Amino acid sequence: MAEPARDRLINSATELVQRHGVAGTSVADLLERSGAARRSIYLHFPGGMSELITTSVADAGNSMSTLIEEMVTTHSPPEALTAFVEFWRELLTSSDFAAGCPIAAAAYGGMEIPPAREQAQRVFEHWQELLVPRLVTDGADESDATAMATTTIAAIEGAVMLCLADRSTTPLDRVHTQLTTMLHAQTG
Repeated sequence: MAEPARDRLINSATELVQRHGVAGTSVADLLERSGAARRSIYLHFPGGMSELITTSVADAGNSMSTLIEEMVTTHSPPEALTAFVEFWRELLTSSDFAAGCPIAAAAYGGMEIPPAREQAQRVFEHWQELLVPRLVTDGADESDATAMATTTIAAIEGAVMLCLADRSTTPLDRVHTQLTTMLHAQTG
């Protein structure tokens, strides 16, 4: 069964934002990639590209939230970190260092679509909230867990950006090593 036009538009928007950013995602490219008719955008997203991009950020954020939640409930913090790093390593290398984080791209592209930036902020905040309880359970106090969650998300997102620029996973490897050391110090 063919994927519904709405889903194709959301998935295509996510992929294009990952590769070209918010400003570089055009209606023409979106229609070509999704195979959807122009009227489908406005039928499913009355707010046009702004609504579509914001929805794609929420959708990508929810998918990653599910992955993070699974990682932190089934792995120790260092193991979950390793799994998260491996997710990004696979995305970066399989795209030949062309695709990054659509949430970060939406945050950077906030001038073009402010609701997408606001959605990115909510996603990043949620990801941090998912990490804190597991860190506390494993021995970190609440304020250290909150700081570590922020540091982890910020460091990984920054490493992904550096990997794109460097066309190498070396920045991600270095961040992984440092974060692992920090996690062991906080969670024993």
